[in-house]
Amino acid sequence: MSKQPVSLLQGDIKSGLLRFALPLFLGQVFQQLYNMVDALVVGNFVGENALAAVTSTGSLIFLLVGFVGGIYGGVGVVIARSFGAGDEHQVKRAVGTAVAGSLIAGALLTFVGVCFTPALLRLMDTPPEVLGDAVDYLRIYFWGILFVVLYNSAVGIFQAVGDSKRPLYYLILSSVTNVVLDLLLVGVLKMGVSGAALATVAAQALSAAMAFFRLSRVDGAYRVTLRGICLDKNILKEMLRIGVPSGVQNSVIAFANVIVQSSVNVFGAAAMAGNGAFVKLEGFAFIPINAFAAATTTFVSQNIGARQFDRVKQGARFSLLFSCGCAAVIGVVFFLFAQPLISLFGKSPDAVASGVLRAHICTPFYLLLACSHGVASVCRGAGYSKVPMYIMLSTWCVLRVSYITAVTHWFHNISLVYAAYPMTWAMSTALFLWYYKKSHWLERAQAKYGG
Repeated sequence: MSKQPVSLLQGDIKSGLLRFALPLFLGQVFQQLYNMVDALVVGNFVGENALAAVTSTGSLIFLLVGFVGGIYGGVGVVIARSFGAGDEHQVKRAVGTAVAGSLIAGALLTFVGVCFTPALLRLMDTPPEVLGDAVDYLRIYFWGILFVVLYNSAVGIFQAVGDSKRPLYYLILSSVTNVVLDLLLVGVLKMGVSGAALATVAAQALSAAMAFFRLSRVDGAYRVTLRGICLDKNILKEMLRIGVPSGVQNSVIAFANVIVQSSVNVFGAAAMAGNGAFVKLEGFAFIPINAFAAATTTFVSQNIGARQFDRVKQGARFSLLFSCGCAAVIGVVFFLFAQPLISLFGKSPDAVASGVLRAHICTPFYLLLACSHGVASVCRGAGYSKVPMYIMLSTWCVLRVSYITAVTHWFHNISLVYAAYPMTWAMSTALFLWYYKKSHWLERAQAKYGG
């Protein structure tokens, strides 16, 4: 089997994880720029209602895409474990199954997204002045959703074998493409939100094409060929065992965030625009959290496959501490500079005030969010994906929705809606830390996989 670009199986654990996580970090920076450009261009060239239409659709997109993304977390775990064990045949079959599954999932998401977009937006209480633009943006986005699914499956394959650099290169090129097309279609040709959606779809298609072009030419067991595309029953079963709980978790949490978005929508277009602008910026704060979570899952999976359990424990501890430290620092920075950052998306005083208010309520608690995601990534890498599903569903979904339903019934105060986030992060962190310390997760993994 060909040597992985970054060795997570030998050498210094800290430097290995940092070298693997750095391209993930940079890639997610460009992913967030990619997502934010639509909002920046639309907010400055079209107006507040168009900005609200583009930014308020994020939770609905993740509701539909998050399930598939969670399943591909299971795909990455299976491929990484087989790669760590040196089982080339299993890697080939797992890669073929991943690609076949992405084609099926992309087709299903296209159908659901295109057909049910108006109904879903109405269920979210999207204001009439925003609804038309939101429908146009989402329908075009979902016509190109297959490219998103294919690209994510390719990234999962690259990362599972230790290659986090190539996805970064593809994201940089697609991000530049998105910026150029946004300025052309929205700024010059005045195509509004439809132009922003077309720019996004074109950029996503480019990144998927580049990723699969490379995968079809690599010299290794993870090479993608038409003949190798398959649905291996046993591998698919294991992928679904690990991935479905994560997918359910993603979708149900996204549904909870749709409820939050619906509660924000009641306060009008200015609140929607300000909250949406903050959500775009908040994606940057989550970058170190997400990058180290992805790195940790791959590290744990590969080293469990190689039966190196001491490395698993050391790597998990370092990733948790490092990502929590980064999140705390970024939280402070975003708190202090919230107003000028939110103002980048538009100059409406009411919209800026709403975004700044959420920043001041949420950013001091980013360390809690990092801790929850970090322990969840360790669980998934070890094959225990049901644990984060149960914890996050109970706190980020049931508790969050119950709280918001109660407070919005009695009080018309958007601050109380925003407070749902740090409150539920605190609850999930307490449960995750209890599990990490008391469950003997590593000993159980060692008993299951040997060592």
